[in-house]
Amino acid sequence: MGKLFGTDGIRGVANAYPIDVETAMAIGKAIAGHFLNDGAISNRHIIIGQDTRLSGDMLAQAVAAGACSAGLDVWHLGVLPTPGIARATITTGALAGVVISASHNPFEDNGIKLFDANGFKLVDEAEAQIEALLFNNEEIRLAASQDIGRVKYIEDADKHYIDFLRQSFEALDIHGLTVALDCANGATYKVAPELMNCLGATIIPIFCNPDGKNINAQCGSQHPERLARVVVEKNADLGLAFDGDGDRLIAVDEKGHVLSGDQIMAILAQDYLQQGMLKNSRVVATVMSNMGFRLALQKMNIELHTTQVGDRYVMEKMLEMDAVLGGEDSGHMIFRDVHTTGDGLLAALRLLGALQRSGKPLSQLANVMTVFPQKLINVDVKTKPDFTKILEINHAIARAEGLLGERGRVLVRYSGTQNKCRVMVECPTKDQTDDLCRQIASTIQRVIG
Repeated sequence: MGKLFGTDGIRGVANAYPIDVETAMAIGKAIAGHFLNDGAISNRHIIIGQDTRLSGDMLAQAVAAGACSAGLDVWHLGVLPTPGIARATITTGALAGVVISASHNPFEDNGIKLFDANGFKLVDEAEAQIEALLFNNEEIRLAASQDIGRVKYIEDADKHYIDFLRQSFEALDIHGLTVALDCANGATYKVAPELMNCLGATIIPIFCNPDGKNINAQCGSQHPERLARVVVEKNADLGLAFDGDGDRLIAVDEKGHVLSGDQIMAILAQDYLQQGMLKNSRVVATVMSNMGFRLALQKMNIELHTTQVGDRYVMEKMLEMDAVLGGEDSGHMIFRDVHTTGDGLLAALRLLGALQRSGKPLSQLANVMTVFPQKLINVDVKTKPDFTKILEINHAIARAEGLLGERGRVLVRYSGTQNKCRVMVECPTKDQTDDLCRQIASTIQRVIG
């Protein structure tokens, strides 16, 4: 069997391998086998939470059953954003946190991702050890009848998460602000409106009515077009869009312009710097960040350190470089002075704080960064061969790089969670960006698509 864990856990179509009941139960056993054998143990429970998609209940129950059969208790939090589950893992002294979610993917997909006892996403080595147990289930000792685990349902997990967020920003008062909220019919559908109400904002909620099948459906951080229209029509001060599991944020300014994750991070880097909070004057981002982001940080004399795609890799680099701010252009943002993982609601509060302190509209704050034209094309592939060894693809990439020189860049990589090859091109003009990206993508489509 091949490797299951990608850049953000295990992901696939629900009710088909590996996101089926049998595998989910085996993963629950493997999680128990790994953590019960990992040194001294004071608590024998794990946390499980989920987003709103239809298959969430089925998979959460299956993982819980597997863990219980190996002797672990399970505390089930119900629907809660991923960062809320990470936080509960820490505060309850759990051995691990399990999130049943496929993030920004459509409802047909689902996934399983894991946090350790300290609220960090598992490192590659730990995932490999769990995979090894998953494929060798006979190594996992099942509990004796008297030692089988129990499932405990936690009814107020959302309230604890909201309290954590509010306590992180006690001075934030946004009375007078009108905020449009797009919750993607996902895990933030209750906590985001309640949080903003508590802080005094007038809110305009959209896509806050999940039915199990409408999560991320032409809404949320991946599709903020409707939010942009609502901001303008309702004369809101800004719009905030989350993804299905609540760990991403994309914003819309008062004029209806969509701000990327890089633009939000540039605003926050400037705000951190002005408050004297940007430790070591360092920010961490991924190779996907826009060239304009690097230039904006250079003007502020802020060091930029880059890593491969995946917010857990961003966190690893942040720990290595002792940085407090990092994230991805996709909208993942990590505030290491407050939390251990990407958090869309924390990012929203940070952005609102910067807006409050500046006294300026969001469109003016966004001027801190000039966005280079960027084109991203996702090419569906059946397999993921090493394209660096495929001559025709190499020639297409080399030709584009030769034409761009130092004025732009090309990035080609496989998705860590889907069977897709992502082609990204940046350069000063939109026409050349689009043309070169299409040429590379069509070559990849023809050769391995």
